[in-house]
Amino acid sequence: MSALVVMKDIEKSFPGVRALHNAQLELRSGEVHALMGENGAGKSTLMKILSGIYRRDGGEILLDGKPVEITSPRQAQELGIGIIHQELSLMPHLTAAQNIFIGREPRRGMGILLDEARLNAQAAEIFASMHLKLDPRTPVERLTIARQQMVEIAKALSHRSRVLIMDEPTAALNDAEINELFAIIARLKAEGVGIVYISHKMDELKRIADRVTVMRDGEYIGTVPAAETPVEKIIAMMVGRALSDERATIADHAESPVVLEVRGLRRGNEIRDVGFSVRKGEILGFAGLMGAGRTEVARAIFGADRIDAGEVFMHGRKVDIRKPQDAVRAGIGYLSEDRKHFGLATGMDVRNNVVMASLSRFTGTGGLLKEAAMHEAAVRYIDQLAIKTPSDRQEARLLSGGNQQKIVIAKWLLRDCEVLIFDEPTRGIDVGAKNEIYKLLNALAGQGRAIIVISSELPEILRLSHRIAVMCEGRLTGILPGGASQEEIMHLATLRGDALNDNEKRKPAKGAPK
Repeated sequence: MSALVVMKDIEKSFPGVRALHNAQLELRSGEVHALMGENGAGKSTLMKILSGIYRRDGGEILLDGKPVEITSPRQAQELGIGIIHQELSLMPHLTAAQNIFIGREPRRGMGILLDEARLNAQAAEIFASMHLKLDPRTPVERLTIARQQMVEIAKALSHRSRVLIMDEPTAALNDAEINELFAIIARLKAEGVGIVYISHKMDELKRIADRVTVMRDGEYIGTVPAAETPVEKIIAMMVGRALSDERATIADHAESPVVLEVRGLRRGNEIRDVGFSVRKGEILGFAGLMGAGRTEVARAIFGADRIDAGEVFMHGRKVDIRKPQDAVRAGIGYLSEDRKHFGLATGMDVRNNVVMASLSRFTGTGGLLKEAAMHEAAVRYIDQLAIKTPSDRQEARLLSGGNQQKIVIAKWLLRDCEVLIFDEPTRGIDVGAKNEIYKLLNALAGQGRAIIVISSELPEILRLSHRIAVMCEGRLTGILPGGASQEEIMHLATLRGDALNDNEKRKPAKGAPK
């Protein structure tokens, strides 16, 4: 396969930060090239240079062996370079076809009227080439995330893209949707499209990648064949060290005091008579398939969603939680799976994000903020949690996913929450940052915090949890000890509610505290 794109010795700096130094990438026609590295390694910056979002400070880009200057996203599109961002950029009220050709719609009547029939026909032609059954007239807001992603791919192909950059394309997809996406990627490969694939999911490498390029701290580390390179070697290249894969110490918390207890929680068909408890110093993992109701339980406890029935107790005392402020006052913090929308104010700096939930402590006479005290608190948690940031005045949006997650944790630690609920705490985070989050969760448990971890990754649940609560179709189908097997968890995760009798549903599950 010939070299389609070559990026050599790429340099890029921002004020106070050198983002790229001697970065390299070679993409061949008809290959899937995985671009790997920890968050902050420079992957996205390198791809933004290739797609015209950023201008490089140094180095060279060759397309078909010829030097090119890419000065804007439009020019990148004209050169046949398309990018699909992790956060999709579609307009939900428009149809799939309208999104694909927005700003380039076919016209009739001397260019005055939109030619809707030709628009839909052209979109249908692209969908057919992708072997995708999708009505181009469907409004995007009615499509699943997976189908919206297919529309983004179709939009890139409408520009006759020969280079396609995919940034975390499977982050929000289930297994069936991932299979559908991979089938389309295979067809694009066969047609000679070169695909740069950014992902933190190691299991995907063996399935679709031909080669892997690893970056670390903005520099090129190496390129290896995906099929022949052990995952452990790729991880070591990414982090510059070997990572341990230790499970949580399975401590016995049976005698520890119960901090949080939930009884008879109900909300429509989403939550059906759920009850459990979490003890001081315990990590309770919540496992289950997509749609099992795990996030719904967390949101209900935190007061983000109304409930039909149920009671929440802190230290044996019933608390009335109708809104998130009530939960925070009771000592409960919730780290949402969507940290950018519900955990962070990404346009604000690190300092303001850290003190956000405790602002009354930093407000003086006349409503003036105590900036010195805010700075001191922010710096304390930056140091304690090893948050990588030039200063507490850096905007949160400019930090990597792992460091953004640490800021949210700092916010709730400053608030001194006794119960911390982590919903998908490592989603979109690289393996090195995952390891840091795992150590942090274990340290918090060691300090006596009661912790709930919701995760779709069974190895993560098994590694962290002292006990594992399993849900299926809105019901808690069992609670297992931390040493349980994946097979035991999957059995309970697929145990339909109508397969349980009343006695089974109400008796204490194995590993549950009395």
